[in-house]
Amino acid sequence: MLVAGIDQWVKAAVADAIPASVSVTVLPGLLSLTHVQNRGVAFGLFSGASPLITAMAALTLIALLSYNKGRQLRSRTAAAGVAGMAGGALGNLIDRVRLGYVVDYLDVHVWPVFNLADVAIVLGAGLLILALSREANLTQSRR
Repeated sequence: MLVAGIDQWVKAAVADAIPASVSVTVLPGLLSLTHVQNRGVAFGLFSGASPLITAMAALTLIALLSYNKGRQLRSRTAAAGVAGMAGGALGNLIDRVRLGYVVDYLDVHVWPVFNLADVAIVLGAGLLILALSREANLTQSRR
C-alpha cells in the first residue's frame, strides 16, 4: 500500500516538525501546514466516540477490500480508485490504532484541516464512481 506508506511518512514529518495546534504558512491565504490531532471522524465530528470510530474505519477497510476479492475490476480507473480508497483508509486507521487520533495537516483555510489519506480516499471514490458509471453506460448502450 504505497498510499498508506507515503501518508505515514508525511504525517511523521509533520508531527516532528510542527507542534500540535501550530500553523506554518506555505502560501499566504491559500495553504498552511497546521498540525491537528483529529480525534473525531471526518473534520473532527463526533470526537467523543474514538473506539467506535476505529471499529467503523476497520470495518470499512475490510468491506472495501472484500468488495474486490475474487472479482476482477474491468478498468485501471476502477482499480486505481479502490487502491486509493484502501490506502487512504489504511493510513488513517494506522493513526487511530497507534496514536488514538489522526494527524491532519493540510489547511486551505476554507475547509477543515485534512491529510494525504483523505485526499486519496476522495480521489479514489471519484475514480471508482467514474469507472462504474462508464461501465454502466457501456452496458446500457449495448442493449
